[in-house]
Amino acid sequence: MDILRKALLSILVFLFCIFWLNNALSLNTVNQCLVCHESNGDKPAMLFKKDIHYKMGITCADCHGGNSKSDDMEIAMNKRAGFIGIPKGDDISGMCAKCHSNPDVMKRYHSELPTNQLEMLKTSVHGKLSITGKENLLQCITCHNAHGIVPVKDKASPVHPSNVINTCGSCHSNAKFMRAYNPALPIDQAEKYRTSVHGILHAKGDSKVAVCTSCHGSHDIRQKSDLKSKVYKTNLPSTCSVCHSNSEYMKEYKIPTNQYDKYTHSVHGIALFEKHDISAPVCNDCHGNHGATPPGLESISKVCGTCHAMNADLFSSSPHKKAFDEHKYPECETCHGNHEIITATDQLLGVDKNAVCSRCHSESQNTKGFKVAKNMRMLIDKLEKAEKRAIDLVHEAEQKGMEISEAKYKLKDAHQARLEARTMVHSFNLGKFQNVVNTGLVTTSEITSEAGLAVKDYYYRRYGLGIASLIITILVISLYKIIRRIEKKQKS
Repeated sequence: MDILRKALLSILVFLFCIFWLNNALSLNTVNQCLVCHESNGDKPAMLFKKDIHYKMGITCADCHGGNSKSDDMEIAMNKRAGFIGIPKGDDISGMCAKCHSNPDVMKRYHSELPTNQLEMLKTSVHGKLSITGKENLLQCITCHNAHGIVPVKDKASPVHPSNVINTCGSCHSNAKFMRAYNPALPIDQAEKYRTSVHGILHAKGDSKVAVCTSCHGSHDIRQKSDLKSKVYKTNLPSTCSVCHSNSEYMKEYKIPTNQYDKYTHSVHGIALFEKHDISAPVCNDCHGNHGATPPGLESISKVCGTCHAMNADLFSSSPHKKAFDEHKYPECETCHGNHEIITATDQLLGVDKNAVCSRCHSESQNTKGFKVAKNMRMLIDKLEKAEKRAIDLVHEAEQKGMEISEAKYKLKDAHQARLEARTMVHSFNLGKFQNVVNTGLVTTSEITSEAGLAVKDYYYRRYGLGIASLIITILVISLYKIIRRIEKKQKS
């Protein structure tokens, strides 16, 4: 009985398949447009037979209009039957949107694709008018093709991750084409990409690595200056973290996935996200854009030096440069870190347990550097205390209403000296460092002296006024008593 049941079930399945196949074939054979064009060796017809729309039972007439069931050209291409021929300009995307922007139609075909692609395209940089002003820069078929359209996950698709670099590059690497739209936009992005870590892995067939659409989006691509752009300064770290913070996705690459978390707590991240300083560096400022790669040991100081130029120059001529090269230490990163760069405070300098100098220098190891670091910390602490004392005295004099503008102006010089001293640390030259600190100490001494004299002058005036007031009061009282005595004598 079990064998018979299985046999019957198999026959039913076979008959169902035959029925479905015949139905599908009959559905496609009624497409007389395709039959005619295919017989003529028409390339679009050959491509359409591989098209996802063909497999879904969509005919030529669904896009071009007309009557696809008739083999009579006058009937098939009759305008009264809705024949429009080849759509032009924005009518192309509008034709695609008839289905792809209609949730009911897409549901009928069991599609899970979003239905807002055309709306996103219209608001994107590609949705702007072309140089003719008659149509948008791109239409759906620009990236997806007109005939032979296959799903994005199909490797034959122009927008499959393995092909999207060439697809975008067909315009963005074409100097003549790009000159007509944006002459300032570089045309070497694709070439740079191929030199990056992403590009090298992509060339080896890794479809997981970032491609153009991973960072810029697909239908919703915006200019990098657009606040909504995925590569706008404040959005870029989150864009990179989509992959780089996903431990499961990044597992095979064996690199950390906590870079974004570290960055948000760094001095750069705080400046960007909390202080809204868009000049603060983000991922691409250090790693590059299309040619993204981790900075090498030799280049890392050059990367930091693009912003911190003086620090980098001082370090290059310092005794640490040679030592770092010998030990193959990354330069700035060794003391300051990479993604979680902390605020450079005076506490980093010196020989206590919290100072970075103490990682390599001690009383028994690298003693020369130990002494220099110790003295530098003593000097910078001395300058900080002197500056604080000067600020307090200036503030006190101001509160007492004394004219102290000149001393107050000099506070800027004192503060500048302390900033210069922090920069001069990178020279690791005690003599140069001491000269800068001494300049600051001289300035703070002048401020303290002027502010101190102003405070003393305040008290001198106050006491003088008090004594003068007392004397005047005594004189008034005495005069009053004398007048009273004279008046009494006159009355008597």
